Amino acid sequence: MPSTTAIAAISPSAAISLVANEALRAAERAAVASSEQLDALADLLGSADRVFVGAAGRSGIALRMTAMRLMHLGLDVHVIGDVTTPAIGVGDVLLTASGSGTTESVVRTAQKAAAAGAGVAAITTVAASALADVTDVLVVVPAAQKLDRTAAASDQYAGSLFEQVVVLLGDGLFHALWQRQGSSADDLWPRHSNLE
Repeated sequence: MPSTTAIAAISPSAAISLVANEALRAAERAAVASSEQLDALADLLGSADRVFVGAAGRSGIALRMTAMRLMHLGLDVHVIGDVTTPAIGVGDVLLTASGSGTTESVVRTAQKAAAAGAGVAAITTVAASALADVTDVLVVVPAAQKLDRTAAASDQYAGSLFEQVVVLLGDGLFHALWQRQGSSADDLWPRHSNLE
């Protein structure tokens, strides 16, 4: 039965401002609180033979954006689930995300990657979780999990804030690695798809 609780109307402009402000605050808190972990993650990605990226749902979509940018840097990147994704192994890195840190498919993938000798990095909202137990680098985001409907951590629906911050962290990591690399935008451009 639909809820009969009245919800105050908000204009699209006000909603966009709310989303932008929440994402900015959460990303900045994550950057400060996980500064060392983000440095370690950049090092791990930058030194990997190959980077494997994957997660479930919207978190997976957010990480696909990061995969594309890492490919633009010239890294050998594979998205889990694509038919051309090879076997993971020693020297490789898995980058994954799960707001709860308990998404079964994500935890299983991380366990398999670790068992194969790959490095495992994860982004989550929970520092103590099944996913955290198998990671080499864990970045914790101060955001609501998708089942949290209390509005204590975010006024947005489900895991929206977490997924937005995953995108921002991915772009921030890309930017840091790009600056380390010292290449220009013109150097990266030829790696953009030309089959669109």
